[in-house]
Amino acid sequence: MRRPQQEIKSEELATHHLHPCPCIPAGPMCIQLPGTGRLHNNMNSQSTSPGYTNPYASDMSSPFSDPSSSGSFDGLSGSSWEDKNVRRMFIRKVFCILMVQLMVTFGVVALFTFCEPVRQFIQYNRILYLASYMTFMGTYLVLVFSSSARRRYPTNMILLGIFTLALSYMAGMLASYHNTKVVMMCVGITALVCLAVTLFCFQTKVDFTSRHGLLFSLLMVLMITGLLLIFTVPFGYIPWLQTAYAGLCALVFTLFLAFDVQLLMGNRRYSLSPEEHVFGALCLYMDIVYVFFFLLQLFGSRE
Repeated sequence: MRRPQQEIKSEELATHHLHPCPCIPAGPMCIQLPGTGRLHNNMNSQSTSPGYTNPYASDMSSPFSDPSSSGSFDGLSGSSWEDKNVRRMFIRKVFCILMVQLMVTFGVVALFTFCEPVRQFIQYNRILYLASYMTFMGTYLVLVFSSSARRRYPTNMILLGIFTLALSYMAGMLASYHNTKVVMMCVGITALVCLAVTLFCFQTKVDFTSRHGLLFSLLMVLMITGLLLIFTVPFGYIPWLQTAYAGLCALVFTLFLAFDVQLLMGNRRYSLSPEEHVFGALCLYMDIVYVFFFLLQLFGSRE
């Protein structure tokens, strides 16, 4: 008997990079962290209609696919995604894009941290932070919700480049208010965490893609806690509360990093379509940057 195809509809997607976060205590001013988000997918929805299921009924705008289902998805059959060559080329392309993004971000953070004239300039011109935030949000929404924009070359690369520069400026701005040693330590810890998570995901039998319900629940806890922390601002800065929140956020986004890495692998319950190399790099990049943000808040809170 033919197994009904499992479909993931774009209207069921919700964001996990778009929740309010408390301000990072950064010297003389507090700058709100950029919104966090990911496409959290309600992956439990299935086509349960009896009888014949149209294998081409999948939503073309959805970046997710279920390799275990039969039929075609986004123009590619499930068997083509199981091809090791297709998967290797996809993973290689995503990680090459990701490495370029991280190199740009690290360069901007180093420039804003070590160069004193640049540090003073960006701290004095705070309006540039707001401009970078709006640019970040605009390009992010276009890349997430427009399948044609994130798949058409060179539009996807131009948008991804603008997105990377905007988020890199925000990362450098936040890092400029912290001690140089703290910034370098957070960069090193972030690199080690990313390496450990990647190696773990390629070796473990645990399927994080099937734990999306748990990750979504943790995200809701972060959102509610972040909203509650906003109401504590009139009572002054509470170090232990901010530290606990930063540690929890760093842990949750580390789990999201593992989730996104396994989406690339293609041998789990859910995976990204091989055409979504820009979307895959976008998700991994945001996870890594947010781990860095919260580590910066965790270890630099006393400043």
